[in-house]
Amino acid sequence: MRTLITGLSGFAGHYVQAELEAHGHTVVGLSSDLTDLGAVAAEIDSVQPEVVLHLAGITFVGNGNVNANSFYAVNLIGTRNLLEALALHVPNVKSVLLASSGYIYGSRSEGVLREDTVPDPANDYAVSKYAMEQMAHLWAKRLPLFIVRPFNYTGIGQDEKFLIPKIVAHFRERKQLIELGNLDVWREFGDVRAVADAYRRLLELRPVDATLNICTAQAHSLREVVALCEKITGHSIEIKVNPDFVRENDVRVMTGDNSRLMALLGDWHTYDLEETLAWMLNDEQVASN
Repeated sequence: MRTLITGLSGFAGHYVQAELEAHGHTVVGLSSDLTDLGAVAAEIDSVQPEVVLHLAGITFVGNGNVNANSFYAVNLIGTRNLLEALALHVPNVKSVLLASSGYIYGSRSEGVLREDTVPDPANDYAVSKYAMEQMAHLWAKRLPLFIVRPFNYTGIGQDEKFLIPKIVAHFRERKQLIELGNLDVWREFGDVRAVADAYRRLLELRPVDATLNICTAQAHSLREVVALCEKITGHSIEIKVNPDFVRENDVRVMTGDNSRLMALLGDWHTYDLEETLAWMLNDEQVASN
């Protein structure tokens, strides 16, 4: 199928592209600014995609200084522009995957989070993603949409502004000290390769109207991440808790339920956290830079 990916140049984009092309799909990226409806519509009309994977958006990084308005301009209005352009110019598109986020469940949602857990978004990024989901429902009768809510995932190429790449970089550089936040919270840390595989298979299955968590259903603490890096590298590091990195009222355990996803995919290969960390720590390309 001719697949249009928005956000093709982003972290997940090239993994998804490689996965799709390995299975015979033709991949094109969206080059226009999502906030420019005219430009988006013209490009959609020209490309005439059979399926669409919408990954583009402004990403949340804890303690970041992103202008809050950009979350809404791109994640909400940009998505609306894309859907309007598809409805106008590609009414027979076969499936449209919209990437939301596990962050929509909020920071007060303790334990295992299912798709029917009541959302409680706790920041502008999460609100923009939840608003995007609600807006997308307005197009459900005109477009074959489905929504995915990926939880945290990582891999080679992710920016060191994110937690796992930051930890990996400290070990690769054999630094003696790392500053982190709350060490006793447990979170999902999936692998981008597994996410790419799930996206490709869902595009082929076309579960229209579905909302699906993309997650491993396994949680790990930051202490465990550091301990695994020490095991893999043989290097020990001192951890300093920086109060600026500690979020107030952080819940202790938050992980996703993936039973709905597994019912669709059947057999889905995910990676143990140790496998993912070893892959990142042993990346020769990064080591040579």
